[in-house]
Amino acid sequence: MPELPEVETVRQGLRKLVLNKRIEKIVLLYPKIVIGDSSLFKNTLEGLTIKEIGRRGKYLLFNFTEGITMVSHLRMEGKYFVRNSDDEIEKHTHVIFKFTDKKELRYNDVRKFGRMELVRTDDVFNLKSLKKLGPEPIASDFSTLDFATKLKKKNKMIKPALLDQTLVAGLGNIYVDEVLWMSKINPQTIASHLKEEQIKTLHDAIILELAKAVSAGGTTIRSYTNAFENSGAFQFELNVYGKTGELCARCHTPIKKIVVAQRGTHFCPNCQKVE
Repeated sequence: MPELPEVETVRQGLRKLVLNKRIEKIVLLYPKIVIGDSSLFKNTLEGLTIKEIGRRGKYLLFNFTEGITMVSHLRMEGKYFVRNSDDEIEKHTHVIFKFTDKKELRYNDVRKFGRMELVRTDDVFNLKSLKKLGPEPIASDFSTLDFATKLKKKNKMIKPALLDQTLVAGLGNIYVDEVLWMSKINPQTIASHLKEEQIKTLHDAIILELAKAVSAGGTTIRSYTNAFENSGAFQFELNVYGKTGELCARCHTPIKKIVVAQRGTHFCPNCQKVE
């Protein structure tokens, strides 16, 4: 699943490719991608212009003229491609935004899990899925004190606590494994049991790791590509995720894989002991 760095990389690419383009027509090849009335979705957006593309956590926010925002979640394998109108339509293409300049923004999704929803721009952050999100993982938004306060109320393992998006937005399976390794915290440690020093280390690791991943264009594990159809490069900098049996870069103990909260979880059994 694309996590914050991958979604941010897609956002940056799409801004260069489709900003200020006007939609002439929308083709819904799989209407269930749309949350709500698909005919209303189509009729509302046709004739509007993309003015900005933002992001909140793992959600892309397409801001149009007339005060309309399309909230898009890529889920497992959603991708956006920009094509010429006469290019062949690829398999698994489900939504086509046809622009007046004969270019097209195509949404492609092998699993059909991605979703799009329209909302008034003024109300976008009141949308239920966005309202529950924690702060963005940047120093100006992500307070160590608030993070610590919330962790003390979480009587569950730290990995699922970080995955639920309420402590901090944008972390998924890959980056949770990575930041816990960086912080020497076992993924099964109860969140409320973390010491002040551990919380500070984890907080800083989250900010650092996600910023580095954005700079590298995200992580390609299976099928992720950015808006220019390039793979990310951060997979070459991962320390534990996908490294089962390889030696820990810190202590040379073989990396172990277990299941935590129904997710494959990678950690070093020596560096990351349960406390």
